Amino acid sequence: MTHSLTIRRPDDWHLHLRDGAVLNAVLPETARHFARAIIMPNLVPPVVTGVDAAAYRDRILAALPDGMGFEPLMTLYLTEDTDPEDVAAAHASGLITAVKLYPAGATTNSASGVSDFRKVQNVLEKMAEIGLPLCVHGEVTDSEIDIFDREAVFIDRVLDPIRRATPGLRVVMEHITTKNGVDYVRANDTDLGATITTHHLIINRNHILVGGIKPHYYCLPVAKREEHRIALREAATSGDARFFLGTDSAPHIDPLKENACGCAGCFTATNTMSCLAEVFEQDGALDQLEAFASLNGPAFYRLPVNDATITLTKGDAVDYPPKIECDAGDITVFDPGFPLHWSVSA
Repeated sequence: MTHSLTIRRPDDWHLHLRDGAVLNAVLPETARHFARAIIMPNLVPPVVTGVDAAAYRDRILAALPDGMGFEPLMTLYLTEDTDPEDVAAAHASGLITAVKLYPAGATTNSASGVSDFRKVQNVLEKMAEIGLPLCVHGEVTDSEIDIFDREAVFIDRVLDPIRRATPGLRVVMEHITTKNGVDYVRANDTDLGATITTHHLIINRNHILVGGIKPHYYCLPVAKREEHRIALREAATSGDARFFLGTDSAPHIDPLKENACGCAGCFTATNTMSCLAEVFEQDGALDQLEAFASLNGPAFYRLPVNDATITLTKGDAVDYPPKIECDAGDITVFDPGFPLHWSVSA
């Protein structure tokens, strides 16, 4: 039985850091274990230009505690007014690593997203030309589509047509939540990858709704049926290089989660690596954890893997804090619902 596992230092290929007091509170939770992260641009106002991205990167680096090493990989928020040349210049300078597509109204701070996908085709064509990945929040927002079906419908109605119209466009289906998403990735070529979150490997929709509403398990895309969770776990633990870790760790202060119209998001930065070690051990796949957390993402983004390592050690249950203190209000840490026996050290 394995009690110690050393892997390359992991990266997070989908992370929300917010800004201001929340940024200051949560950044150390990621930087403690992760070397790099793709930073989501859905601030208010959003990060839509290279100038915006440079300013946000500077604020992130200013908030990084002394002695912590961490590289924010910046993204731009795609709008119907995005300038393809600004995108290309930001990419050429090394400032941005990807562009993020939010369908308008799909999730937190997505009101500035895309409604008419024809209006961003020129940007997508430029991105295909320069090899810049598109990160996609894969849900339609039509009111008549059931929230549990929105990912599957998006694949058919939006994603597949976009990819067919833009040969060579490299796409990351972010935070997939369905067997449909897993199957679509597996049926396509190496220009398509997918991130899977920590919490979607652990919870299904029963965790949100059975025995009372659990606001800290509510996220978007919402957790689905158990059959979809099982498909995600099989994909994550398979070693398939097209699947990699993107936590979608999404901090909200408790008053914004615990109310009549609570915000979507699970904050998992603090305990993700311990959670993943438990999941991969449960599925007899500890030998695939490094691929999922540390190798597959850099390969897709054409970046080097990290030289540094972390070591996970199995022992007594780890006592993670239930909340992270923040000047704006406490932030609840994701509770996997089972003890975490894997601790992390450098």
